[in-house]
Amino acid sequence: MKCIVLAHGDSDGVASASLAKAYFGNLKYSVEVVFTHPAGLLSDLKEFVKDHEVVFIVDVALNELHATEILNNLSTLANRAKVVYVDHHPLPEDLRLTLNIDIVYDTCCSASELTYRYLHKMGLGSDYARIALYGAIGDYLDETPWVKQELDNWDKRSVYLEAGILIQGLEGARRDYEFKRRVVEHLSKNSLPSTMTELVERSLKQATEDEKLRLWVKENVVSRGLVAYVLNPPGSVGRAANYARVYGRAKVGIAIEERKEMYVMSLRSEPGIDLNRVLRILSRELGVNGGGHPRAAGARVKKELFERFLLELERLVASSGSSLFSKTHSTS
Repeated sequence: MKCIVLAHGDSDGVASASLAKAYFGNLKYSVEVVFTHPAGLLSDLKEFVKDHEVVFIVDVALNELHATEILNNLSTLANRAKVVYVDHHPLPEDLRLTLNIDIVYDTCCSASELTYRYLHKMGLGSDYARIALYGAIGDYLDETPWVKQELDNWDKRSVYLEAGILIQGLEGARRDYEFKRRVVEHLSKNSLPSTMTELVERSLKQATEDEKLRLWVKENVVSRGLVAYVLNPPGSVGRAANYARVYGRAKVGIAIEERKEMYVMSLRSEPGIDLNRVLRILSRELGVNGGGHPRAAGARVKKELFERFLLELERLVASSGSSLFSKTHSTS
């Protein structure tokens, strides 16, 4: 029996993939893990899903451009396999998740919390809650009722130490998917992050690199008033985006990586700016890939569209709080 897990490559996605591997591995499935992202999910489904009896997708948002085609693909797959979709990112406007697949969707909490709660009901052991806590902490979603309750079952200081090692160790891994698969294998045995030597070494190195990154962004940030950005930061784009916001004295910070004819971006905002909604609007208007959480999101923009993207982004950021952003999105 074969199971494929398609997951985001951050700490929340890695923790979620580990929980899925633990559960289905215990059921004697051969579990394959593929790391993907919203812009690549459709092509990865077509490339990697073959004769698997279980297709488990976790922590991968449905992007504005491909959402309908992805859902149609999953619906077709469900005719021959068990398909599970677990996510917590806001959905594209007016999209409804009504399919013949198992859907675990809620913006309340981390994907790892949702994954654990789903699999725990199916028999995953209670000790694996610790893995879900690591993912929740990594996604800044450690204030939910479930997290607070579960933290009481563990030594909170130890949990945060282990989560920090995992988060830091993965931060510099980026597209090192083989390393991330080794981490998933380690965590799927409910082993502590601190007992994986390679992960600890990467974590310590990342702490030094993060400080260098902070100082680099401070010297290289380009400010445009409401938006500030850095190009090709020497480190984590998520952290670089936040530093760009702070040192650029802007409402939104962007960190950009050049990849051939594309700019791959991480964006961070101050409270009150819904980046997910802004980027969903720009996806429809400019045909770019973008979306995520209200204050942390990502986008892929062709270089030739970059200046227009910035202008439109500034316009929408300036409009935040207006009727444009007052619509409440329902997922029922």
